[in-house]
Amino acid sequence: MTNGCGKSDRLEVPAKLPNKAAQAVAEAVEGRGLTKGNSPERNAFRTQGRNKVPSALERVRQAARRDRQQRFTALLHHVYDIERLRAAYFGLKRDAAAGVDGETWDHYGEALEDKLQDLSSRLKRGAYRAKPVRRTYIPKTDGRLRPLGVPALEDKIVQRAVVEVLNAIYERDFLGFSYGFRPGRNPHQALDALTVGITTKKVNWVLDADLRSFFDTLKHEWLVKFIEHRVADRRVVRLIQKWLAAGVLEGGKRTLSEVGTVQGGSISPLLANLYLHYVFDLWVRQWRNRRTHGDVVVVRFADDFVVGFQHRHEAECFLAELRERFAQFGLELHPDKTRLLRFGRFAAQDAAARGAGKPQTFNFLGFTHCCGKTRKGRFTVLRLTMRQRWQAKLREVNAELRRRMHRPVREQGAYVRAVVLGHARYYGVPLNGAAIGAFRLSVGRTWWRVLRRRSQGHHLPWQRMIRYLTRWLPPARICHPYPRERLGVSTQGGSRMR
Repeated sequence: MTNGCGKSDRLEVPAKLPNKAAQAVAEAVEGRGLTKGNSPERNAFRTQGRNKVPSALERVRQAARRDRQQRFTALLHHVYDIERLRAAYFGLKRDAAAGVDGETWDHYGEALEDKLQDLSSRLKRGAYRAKPVRRTYIPKTDGRLRPLGVPALEDKIVQRAVVEVLNAIYERDFLGFSYGFRPGRNPHQALDALTVGITTKKVNWVLDADLRSFFDTLKHEWLVKFIEHRVADRRVVRLIQKWLAAGVLEGGKRTLSEVGTVQGGSISPLLANLYLHYVFDLWVRQWRNRRTHGDVVVVRFADDFVVGFQHRHEAECFLAELRERFAQFGLELHPDKTRLLRFGRFAAQDAAARGAGKPQTFNFLGFTHCCGKTRKGRFTVLRLTMRQRWQAKLREVNAELRRRMHRPVREQGAYVRAVVLGHARYYGVPLNGAAIGAFRLSVGRTWWRVLRRRSQGHHLPWQRMIRYLTRWLPPARICHPYPRERLGVSTQGGSRMR
């Protein structure tokens, strides 16, 4: 059997090891097994007495790991594989909105095998055509609307298959401080890496950065060039170009553009990571190794990233050169959301000396990061629920409870229970117990006000409402361990220092 490079390979797959000791704190790579939703292909024994035979994609992973300069010339046959397309179909959300073709998950599945065979055949002979995405909008925490795209169902299937194939290559290339939308990684790992980096390294300045309209401004020409660094199969490249050129359908009008990728498709997060890998990640690693004398910590989650510095002059130099770097590739830092602030062990002392009050804070992945101290007086990073997220969720709960005002209490209770549980599972980090407790109480009071409005003569005393809250609202508990504990386990005790 041959791999995606056309080479024969029967080597056993080595387990992925943690990063080397020379890497930064924020670059801890998680030890992990196969991710849920991956291809049904598995390494299997041909007989009980034979050695393990790697699956097709595993051989691609091996080749990508051995040679970081290898260009893969035969990848499309992994995409139109029926088993992979079937797994991609079952990996989609069943109740997701339909695209421009109106095709739903249930209707497509009525003759699934025939349709997958037809889709595979069209992919194989180059007859597959991408459809424009349907534009929709969702509210943001600041009151504005975020544009999203809803691809057609077959486009979702093919995109998921392509993402799985390309992940076999790029997961060997992406750097450790990149956490956004990658298999086996999540926001809390990025938060842990940032906290451990700031508390264990000599960080005195923090660059809190955000890209302006990143998904709308990345250039297709550069993106294709970046893809071709590793993918020499023109058929796969053309597939991606078809999605980029399909355009957006809004109000019956189709809009085409040579920049941007629509958020909402399965391929968009991978393309965003790929673009920033070449534009930002590789550049910042080189800059850190050549231009700095102090400690530097980097954490990126999609287009949001935080960089910590020991020295102010290095931070200012980095910011100036970063603006120039992004401008070369059509990107721009958001002027209102990009700040260089004093943050770290000595921030409180410096603020007091200048008469500036408390040290500044910054937001990252839904948390407000503050300078604090432990009970023993040591510096620590406090992570508190962002007030904007807290208030936006309460408004959403109030609107939903009003819609369900005359539904049975049991149904309303199940809803508020799910809300409080979901909030605690994300925001329940150490030292944030007061915030999640206050959120639980606010949800309870919102529910109480709605129940009291069910009729003019209905008066629900608070003492009775407490019984409802005890019955339906789970207690506010911390769900996550301390960052250093979890990061130490995920890296198997390996050093994360430069």
